[in-house]
Amino acid sequence: MDTTMTTLGGAGRETGHAARLKIRGGAHRLPTAGLAPGYVQGNLAVLPASLAADFHRFCHQNPKPCPLLAASEPGDPRLPALGADLDIRTDIPRYRVWRHGELVEEVDDLKKVWRDDLVAFVLGCSFSFEEALIENGLELRHISCGSNVPMYRTSIQTAPAGPFHGPMVVSMRPFKPADAIRAVQVTSRFPSVHGAPVHLGKPEMIGIKDIAKPDYGDAVPVRDDELPVFWACGVTPQSVIATVKPEFSITHAPGYMLVTDLLNARLAVL
Repeated sequence: MDTTMTTLGGAGRETGHAARLKIRGGAHRLPTAGLAPGYVQGNLAVLPASLAADFHRFCHQNPKPCPLLAASEPGDPRLPALGADLDIRTDIPRYRVWRHGELVEEVDDLKKVWRDDLVAFVLGCSFSFEEALIENGLELRHISCGSNVPMYRTSIQTAPAGPFHGPMVVSMRPFKPADAIRAVQVTSRFPSVHGAPVHLGKPEMIGIKDIAKPDYGDAVPVRDDELPVFWACGVTPQSVIATVKPEFSITHAPGYMLVTDLLNARLAVL
């Protein structure tokens, strides 16, 4: 086998598979923004099989914050639709383990906590449309600052399904007004990874009291001539888990995503 092609994309870029192997081997424990450019990254929610059907319905009823890319069979850590050599227990740099809605620990892999009744759900991630924003010449402040994207719990309520309900989480990127318009146009092409923004400007209108104090991720500066632009975020299941309090669940740590073998370019609808 050509090992160069195993680790690099066709134009000398790291592939999703190579990124997962690096994470699996412990060589990458940082947020995954910018890792394996061109490849789809995903948010993770893992729940007992007894809750899987309701959560699946919750995702379909809330496609902007929870765009479902794939779900596993109970107890099976593989997701072949997202990658041939993919193990959901080892291929994310940092996981969160929850019990009764409380975060109890963050771990590097799930080998000690994995159960035969667990179902893994992978949801689309805004890192996919960020690539398109950068290609259109738009600055992403969190990348310029070398930080995680800021994310906020809002007053926007998700559509309930079974026991699942709770507030939507959004991610924020500041832009000058003309660039904000362009960002809306660009991200509207990617409905399977959150699509167009859910709100522009005036964070207090969606329940955000202080833009400088995100609930997840890192604060970034918003200049006087810029608007904060808010997209639905795949961290929403973590907010829902804290509301619903299932006896056991697992998520990714915000910003630490699953890198798949899917290509971002394939997700664009226009």
